[in-house]
Amino acid sequence: MQPTLTTLNDGLQIRWPDAILGEFPYIWLCDTDPSGFHPQTGERTFDLTSVSLDITPEQAAIQGEDLVLKWNEQEISTISLEWLKAHRPGQRRADPAAIAPLPWRAELTGGGVPRHSAAAITSDREAFFAWLTDTKRYGVSIVTSLANNVEAGMDVARKVGHLRETNFGVNFEVVSKPDPNNLAYTSLALPLHTDLTNQELPPGYQFLHCLANEATGGGSTFCDGVAVANDLKLADPDVFDVLATVKVPFRFHDRCTDIRSRKAVITLDDAGDISEICFNAHLADIVDLEPRQLRSFYRAYRRFMSMLRDSSYGISLRLAKGEMVVFDNRRVLHGREAFDPATGLRHLNGCYVDRGEWDSRIRVLAR
Repeated sequence: MQPTLTTLNDGLQIRWPDAILGEFPYIWLCDTDPSGFHPQTGERTFDLTSVSLDITPEQAAIQGEDLVLKWNEQEISTISLEWLKAHRPGQRRADPAAIAPLPWRAELTGGGVPRHSAAAITSDREAFFAWLTDTKRYGVSIVTSLANNVEAGMDVARKVGHLRETNFGVNFEVVSKPDPNNLAYTSLALPLHTDLTNQELPPGYQFLHCLANEATGGGSTFCDGVAVANDLKLADPDVFDVLATVKVPFRFHDRCTDIRSRKAVITLDDAGDISEICFNAHLADIVDLEPRQLRSFYRAYRRFMSMLRDSSYGISLRLAKGEMVVFDNRRVLHGREAFDPATGLRHLNGCYVDRGEWDSRIRVLAR
């Protein structure tokens, strides 16, 4: 059986034999005509201003497997019915990278973090894809058996996409320094946070490759911000709304830079689901909200901070030489226990790859 075609005031309705129904405004059909896209690049070449918003075809009919639209004597559109079914308005394009997060809490433990070998990731397509999807689902993974040099971890990151350069460089060495410009370069404990909240767009995935971890202390801590925010939404919707709407001023400055931005702690996507967490108490600038907002803001901010410290959420692990933890910096918060540099060297090499690069690699491998 062929689909049935019905004419509407400003478009067409197509009903397929399996009862799927699609409504297609004429202007959308004109704008979506395959001939309006470059055959090699796939980029749109059609100029929307070249037609009226009230454009109507002279004829519209189903011919075989296609919808054929005659706009005038010269302009005829032929569009596959199966393509129209898959891309009907209101139906988002299928996205292999749209992997729903699997929220986790303390019961995951450090031992439950997905682990993948560097050799498999770099040599086997299916293993690479499995690592990418695992890391996106959990927001964190550990790459094992890396060579003991700075480039080894960066090579894995480059296999995903371009490295994100920041004011700290393309990569950064996490070691205790005598003249630090960031708390990461001390031996102090670091509470759970996301990196570079002061940036216009904080980095996506962070790679921390352990080159040495001989000092006493220095364990790594992690917490799934999506799990915390989901629980907060159920427990106290008013506090959740404050964190999703009020923007916090963040700032990093040293002798060479002064980078500032304003971010909500919780960002929601179009469906109202939690898509990002942005929290760094050390980079929060002077809170410049109106006095009437301050009490509700501090109540919400402190509540979120307290939940991050609740033992029911966080996990801890001790990275060994040759291991690299990889995590979504805009979902999973990370921290560090204090360590004693007099007892041995603790040296991590870090870099970033943006979320868009990660998702692009998943889509290409899924083809």
